[in-house]
Amino acid sequence: MTSESSKISTEAPVGAVLVVGGGIAGVQAALDAADAGFHVHLVESSPAIGGRMAQLDKTFPTNDCSMCILSPKLVECGRHLDIDVLTCAELIGLEGEPGRFTARIRRRARYVDINKCTGCGDCLQQCPVRYQPRFRVAREPVRLSEDEDVLVGSLIAKHGRSRSALLRVMQEVNAALHYLPAPVLQRLADEFAVPLSVLYRIGTFYTAFSLTPRGRHTISVCTGTACHIKGAPKLVEELQRELGIAVGGTTPDSAFSLQTVRCLGCCALAPVVKVDNRIYGGVKSGDISKIVKDHI
Repeated sequence: MTSESSKISTEAPVGAVLVVGGGIAGVQAALDAADAGFHVHLVESSPAIGGRMAQLDKTFPTNDCSMCILSPKLVECGRHLDIDVLTCAELIGLEGEPGRFTARIRRRARYVDINKCTGCGDCLQQCPVRYQPRFRVAREPVRLSEDEDVLVGSLIAKHGRSRSALLRVMQEVNAALHYLPAPVLQRLADEFAVPLSVLYRIGTFYTAFSLTPRGRHTISVCTGTACHIKGAPKLVEELQRELGIAVGGTTPDSAFSLQTVRCLGCCALAPVVKVDNRIYGGVKSGDISKIVKDHI
């Protein structure tokens, strides 16, 4: 494909701008050029602009929400009359000079009319490549332990098999077993008639879930700005010494798992340690041993 910017008069520059890459830098460059009066073609290889910043939680050094910064720019870029956003595209050739250049751009097929897309997600659920196997593979029936089988059966009887109940069932399985065993996920996929990939997507997105066994008690240390300033790193070091494990580990007796979190929403109590659902505020290094003993 040849972009419109390639249709250039030989007499005078047309002033079109080609921006390659739709990350935060590319989006800002496109906005600046468009606001200066240039027509901009923004080329991005992925299906959407935003880049890596859209995947971040907070930004350095202020810990501001990355999406609070990025979202207004994405909306402005999408609505700007002088910006053509070309997603699923890549630059394969560029000849000429600024103001008089020819760009060759290849756009991959979407199989969706972008002008009619409302972002409902129905096409994703019906995607034959992502969700429907090209051929059926015979597999052994899922075998669960007696306790797991009883647990899954009771939760399904309690909540039903609707899609809206799936997350609740996964939460209760995780709370009862302290993780999501692979055979249990396969059984839930069969019971709820959803692809196993959907359950793994949920299980890996939320930090409350774990695909590996955790301890009976989970100790979370807040490392947000307020807690960090008030001494959270020292609390982490003391907990590692007290428990004999690193962050992300579980004690040999499966009593405790240790993790750090970005924020627990109680900055006024900094530094904060959370054990299961109990919050400890204003924690000092000398308090760690007592906190651990309270849950043995």
